[in-house]
Amino acid sequence: MSEEQRIFEGVLFAPGAQELRDIKLRAHNLDTDYNHTYEYETEKRARILKELLGAFGEGSFIQGPIAFHYGKHTRIGKRFFGNFNLTVQDDAPVTIGDDCNFGPNVTIVTPVHPMKADERRVMLNENGEPKHACYARPVTIGDDCWLGANVVVCPGVTIGSRCVIGAGSVVTRDIPDDSFAAGVPCRVIRPITQEDSMMNRPELLGGYAAMPED
Repeated sequence: MSEEQRIFEGVLFAPGAQELRDIKLRAHNLDTDYNHTYEYETEKRARILKELLGAFGEGSFIQGPIAFHYGKHTRIGKRFFGNFNLTVQDDAPVTIGDDCNFGPNVTIVTPVHPMKADERRVMLNENGEPKHACYARPVTIGDDCWLGANVVVCPGVTIGSRCVIGAGSVVTRDIPDDSFAAGVPCRVIRPITQEDSMMNRPELLGGYAAMPED
């Protein structure tokens, strides 16, 4: 099986293999192209993201600069907003739902390296060849999530829909739907309920009102 297939199987792979180096070089060059655009160059930016990512939904926007490792392993839903310095180390697949908002410096990582130092340096593959090897775990983020500034999402994590992740959190385990979670490591603080509605903060509304329910 190819090295990319090994990633998807969740087993050790050689990140230095030429087939993977070619994918990453292409993605890194497209990252650089995007990072050299002006914000008003919307058509050019859209072309780059279409070429770079596995999917990028309608109405989505990334401020930039960006850093996608593979690019095509990331799928982003509709009406996504990513603030400055979005980093996605998408060796394994990364899936982001609709209507998500990310603050500055959000980082998503999927690769995992061996704990033992000698195994981090080199392991023998199935042919007895010495290789630098790691494995990767996919990350999934549901719909309507807000990730604050400097959040790090670690390999294998699933964040449910309608969650808020507090600034500076390191998410090492799954977060259920409708949760406010924060901390290092990130933990669920409490569920998000109707009590959190802005309608309960009239001093902040300034004439705003909630959308009527369907």
